[in-house]
Amino acid sequence: MMIIRPLMETDADALLNLAHKAGIGFTSLPADPDRIACKIASSLAAFSGQANLKHEQSYMFVLEDTLVSKVVGICGIESSIGLSSPWYSYRIGTLVHSSRELSVHNTFPTLYLSNDQTACAEVCTLFLDPNYRHSKNGNLLSKSRFLFLAEFPERFESKIIAEMRGVSNDDGQSPFWDGLGAHFFDMPFADADHLTGLGKKEFIAELMPRHPLYINLLPQEAQDVIGKVHASTRPARKMLEDEGFRYQGYVDIFDGGPALETQVQDIRAVRDSKCYTVTVKDTVEDNRPASETPYLVSNTSLTGYRCTMVYIKTPEFGPLCISTELATALHVTTGDSIRVVPLFGPRL
Repeated sequence: MMIIRPLMETDADALLNLAHKAGIGFTSLPADPDRIACKIASSLAAFSGQANLKHEQSYMFVLEDTLVSKVVGICGIESSIGLSSPWYSYRIGTLVHSSRELSVHNTFPTLYLSNDQTACAEVCTLFLDPNYRHSKNGNLLSKSRFLFLAEFPERFESKIIAEMRGVSNDDGQSPFWDGLGAHFFDMPFADADHLTGLGKKEFIAELMPRHPLYINLLPQEAQDVIGKVHASTRPARKMLEDEGFRYQGYVDIFDGGPALETQVQDIRAVRDSKCYTVTVKDTVEDNRPASETPYLVSNTSLTGYRCTMVYIKTPEFGPLCISTELATALHVTTGDSIRVVPLFGPRL
């Protein structure tokens, strides 16, 4: 069974393996043992601590194939960003140049260095082993976070963003970086990307220009990738947009990738999820057609959070009957509560 659970100390080697597979450009999971150890420690502290939005808390989850006891994916949620160190992004704006005398009126798209997304929550660090990119595993990995948000909203800011990986090639070259950032930082994209992944962001404020940058003065290759995502990130963007996230004109200052955003309460899986008291039976008859959508199902525990994807029948009233196998996977017994939502929303 594929199970989502909180990150544990014993997952360090598995995370390092996933980081090597993610490659350059995946700043939130650098292939650095010390950084991974810090990530694990931060997540353990978040799950064991009290909700406090004045402190940035990092909740990390892994996807485990329990059949072979292998960690095959990772995802996370930051409770709040930009409090301990500035959060930078480019906001796409407009400047107007006009002359009544010459009858000339021109508008120019521009990039503004901003901290507008400070004190937002963030869904982050989504990566799935390429060998497991099938059977809706990506949907389970990404959307499992939303049931956690629904269960523990007090631990997160009400507005939430998702930074999407921008365009870069297999050699780690970014057209946006080559056309803009390289002129101010005098270092390869991979080096700047690595420093950011290590949390060393002070150089951004020290070296980036503070005035608006005219997009049409950038090389065409850089202009073409603004707001675009890496090929491997397209499915993740589609999933988030299906859940209600929208691109509002903010992009990453390094690779130009888009930042999607919404209110937590407006996420489809948060809004539509329901809680049921469970009754556990050895076997549960299931006559659902295979073509129907499966359900995300999670327990309501903080430190023992578990989530998976199953085909079940949800009753209009009364308890929800689940199998002993599912109850064991979710660490629940008869009388406990679970949270349930269809994996996919209705087609509009």
